Amino acid sequence: MEMTKGLVSILLTAILTNNYILAKFLGICPFLGVSKKLNTAMGMSVAVIFVMALSTAVTYPINTLLVSRDMEYLQTIVFILVIAALVQLVEIILKKYIPALYSALGIYLPLITTNCAVLGVVLLNIDEGYGFVESMVNSVGAGLGFMLAMFMFSGVRERMEANDIPKFMRGLPITLVAASLVSVSFLGFAGIIENIFS
Repeated sequence: MEMTKGLVSILLTAILTNNYILAKFLGICPFLGVSKKLNTAMGMSVAVIFVMALSTAVTYPINTLLVSRDMEYLQTIVFILVIAALVQLVEIILKKYIPALYSALGIYLPLITTNCAVLGVVLLNIDEGYGFVESMVNSVGAGLGFMLAMFMFSGVRERMEANDIPKFMRGLPITLVAASLVSVSFLGFAGIIENIFS
């Protein structure tokens, strides 16, 4: 029961209070670039969840091997190579089976390779000292948090398109203001999560 409570706490914390986009500010490039339309935002989010979970599953045993051989200095390089290979796999699958989504994501799909949220979740799992199951739960939670942020922000951006925005605020300025307001909206979850699991 205690372990389940801990896993639920890790999951909810990764989704709401330690959201990788809105609290840790990792993965901003696809957040700003792909969030104009809901379908592309959801497609990118599913790809990121898949890559986060799979990269954690693959890098956890690799990290154990590196630590056992005193080669921790290779972590970042090896993790980036693993993530790049997994992104290529996702790209091939999307190109073959969902070409419309592949075209809609465009340049942002290969950018998952350098998406610091994916690398960040793998490295932060190690820094937090999570075991394999905890790392997987944190990775899936981080991916779901990414999806939630993308979903919310794409809705905000679609609403902004229908409004008359002053000329000097159009484009990136109003996008950054809206992103900051969405980010602030997540601050309220911190107290709720702490009260539930304290």
